[in-house]
Amino acid sequence: MPMASDQSAKRTLPLMGASCHAAPVAGRIPVVIDPRCRDHDPDAEIWLGVATAATETPARAVVIESTLRERGHPIMAARDFDATWLESVHSAGLLAHLATVWDHWVAGGYPDQGARRVVPYLFGSPELLHGLPARTPTALHARIGVFCYDTMTLVGPGSWQAILAATHVTRSAVESVVAGDAATVYALTRPPGHHATESAYGGSCYLNNAAIAAQALREAGVARVAVIDIDAHHGNGTQAIFYERDDVFTASVHVDPGAGWFPHHVGFAEETGRAAGLGANLNLPLAPGSGDAEWLAAVAHATEAAAAFGADALVVALGVDAAADDPESPLQVTAQGYHRAGAALGALALPTVIVQEGGYHLPTLGALVAETLDGLGSPGRS
Repeated sequence: MPMASDQSAKRTLPLMGASCHAAPVAGRIPVVIDPRCRDHDPDAEIWLGVATAATETPARAVVIESTLRERGHPIMAARDFDATWLESVHSAGLLAHLATVWDHWVAGGYPDQGARRVVPYLFGSPELLHGLPARTPTALHARIGVFCYDTMTLVGPGSWQAILAATHVTRSAVESVVAGDAATVYALTRPPGHHATESAYGGSCYLNNAAIAAQALREAGVARVAVIDIDAHHGNGTQAIFYERDDVFTASVHVDPGAGWFPHHVGFAEETGRAAGLGANLNLPLAPGSGDAEWLAAVAHATEAAAAFGADALVVALGVDAAADDPESPLQVTAQGYHRAGAALGALALPTVIVQEGGYHLPTLGALVAETLDGLGSPGRS
């Protein structure tokens, strides 16, 4: 698909209602924020049975916002939306659990409440169920494992407010793009979302902002949406949500889960979709130690596949944890690599919503996001 020579050459989308109005600065992609995204702060992760310092912290949102303000990106406040709309992506059970589990945990007097985190206790594995139908236990400590699939994704007193705020940021960004306020809008979402499935949370993700953006675009009348995930880890939740659909193409560039990296069980090249969605999922796993050359080749593969799919709009799940100095992955991508990836994504010349996923090295986090946005917003794009 050829690159648009100017804003008017980009595809336009039908109106979806009121939008976040801001006057974009030339060359700078608008940013949607909600300060409540910082309220999620459960203090720690449980890693291999040991409480360790969390890397997915409120400081991430602060650093990114500060950097983008300094670089002249227009900042827009998110609107609030009725949470029931989220049932078009997530199960009612998961939404109800996340909205209430902290209050129930405190009311139940559980021993870890002083540490400000809800910790899963038991997981209903296939071997435990032995072919019997899964049930939702009445006891809270047993019920948590129905909705959470790991021990590192904890819930604290402000978690639901932040999780919900991230969905408001996402949909506000979609509305701004749909209304034509800007060709590309960046949603500063925290906590991240691409590991959350329809009915379960994990991987430091609770609700899937990339999937929410794609579904909102579909409901706005966009026929075909591509989601390209460049986080260092496989976007297993996004894959699962759209795995049997042919209207949303999903591609993920990530470190090989078979080499010992999250999510371990899924994210392999042979996973290409199922039923109507067969051929609409693309996984591009990379060996640990891969740098710009390998990573950018995979990003190019993903963009070519999205173009072949005939996407009418693009969602970018932007994780910058593939960077060489990030503590959460073994990839070796440079800031220049992120800029070039942004340019490659921008060359699709599609209406684009960007949602923030990972990236945990605070000294470089903001600059890496900014470099990617600069690539996306280079001449001919914004």
